[in-house]
Amino acid sequence: MRDKVKLCFIYLLNCLQTGKLYSENHPTFNEFVGRLYDVIQNILLVKKELVLGIVSGELAWEDEIFLDLSKKMATLVDFLKEVRIERIIFQQGLRFDELSAFISFLCRIKTMEKVDEQEYFSLHGITNIRAGRIRSLVKVEDPEEKAREMMLKYENSVEVVSQSVNVVLDEKDVDYLDLRFNVLNIMEDFMGKHRELISLISIKEKDPLTFVHLLNVCLLAMFFASKLEFGKDDVLDLGIAALYHDIGKLYISERILQKKTELAEKEFTAMKDHPLLGVKILDRYKETMGILPLVVALEHHLRYDLTGYPKVTYPRKPHTASLMVSICDVYDALALRRSYKKDYSPNKIYELMMTNKGKLFDPLLLDKFFQGIGFWPVGTIVSLSDQSVAVVRELNEEDIFRPKVEIVAPESRRETINLAKTKTVNIIEALNPHKDGQEYLRFL
Repeated sequence: MRDKVKLCFIYLLNCLQTGKLYSENHPTFNEFVGRLYDVIQNILLVKKELVLGIVSGELAWEDEIFLDLSKKMATLVDFLKEVRIERIIFQQGLRFDELSAFISFLCRIKTMEKVDEQEYFSLHGITNIRAGRIRSLVKVEDPEEKAREMMLKYENSVEVVSQSVNVVLDEKDVDYLDLRFNVLNIMEDFMGKHRELISLISIKEKDPLTFVHLLNVCLLAMFFASKLEFGKDDVLDLGIAALYHDIGKLYISERILQKKTELAEKEFTAMKDHPLLGVKILDRYKETMGILPLVVALEHHLRYDLTGYPKVTYPRKPHTASLMVSICDVYDALALRRSYKKDYSPNKIYELMMTNKGKLFDPLLLDKFFQGIGFWPVGTIVSLSDQSVAVVRELNEEDIFRPKVEIVAPESRRETINLAKTKTVNIIEALNPHKDGQEYLRFL
């Protein structure tokens, strides 16, 4: 019985992963729901009900806590805690269709505001399943607490990226379903919040800067793809390709990557070889992850005008995914504060990248990128011409230079204004969130 219950937890996670990636009628989703259904039915032959739950952050069944399984199934534990479900009860008479509807409910619960599960269950004919939700928790309203939660989630996502990349570097098997599920969770938590993350997360020299960069490029690429109205599967495919675009660089010595001075010629040559090295590493996983990660790893330094590296033997336009990741790669490299680089404000980043329009970057894609992310991205702390301080809250895609901002100082003037309609007020400059803008971080 104990082993069957363990299988229930494993299959439940599988169902959640497939349910977030595929529709309720998709064969893959039905296959995994079928596995869970079969093992639950087997248990319900001898028990009236099966109660699965979490106790103090550990997976539990009756009076037994699965400590070892909880460590391996941290994704499931975190998910149940996040949606505030502490127990799930399956009763005799359980039908396949209600289990399928219940899994769909779990997959959607984070995006369903003020959901009443009993009303949902009744509407979808779920009569043999109960979900015990934690009612005592209240929504966090304190801005500083929200910021801490966001930073903790971000740090956890950096760790997920680190593990996903190291699996490939160590030539271990990739659980592709788990990988897509993790990337999807990252997308849901942070996509479109790049500037807030840059503002809230202070990168220190000892932090895993490479993994932070990979996570940011992954987020930017998915945000970019969604703005171009890519389908969900294509957005995730691009996100995974972006996640591994620099994997060849991780094979290069840490001494070169962290060096604060100019690279010696030999070191620079080694650095330029990293796209080819990336292809060699990822070739082992082309059956699992597809060909796109290899293409992006090879081409992300090729440049739109083909003057980059590695050198091509015949002229050909780089893949659109490679050109998109290239834009996101450079944007994040400029946005992150590194010890050997200047502090680039959003307007400086825009100017620098626009000087390479048609050379390093595809002109149309570059315009589309800034149309989506803005000249002054959402979350940028700015000083205005009327001597007030504001936070950019919403873009005007028709005029990316004049977004909607919320005045935060002086606090007596707290209001949201649309700069596209208020021509008398202009943005003067962006305030560095770790310097002159630090006192305003609480307003993010």
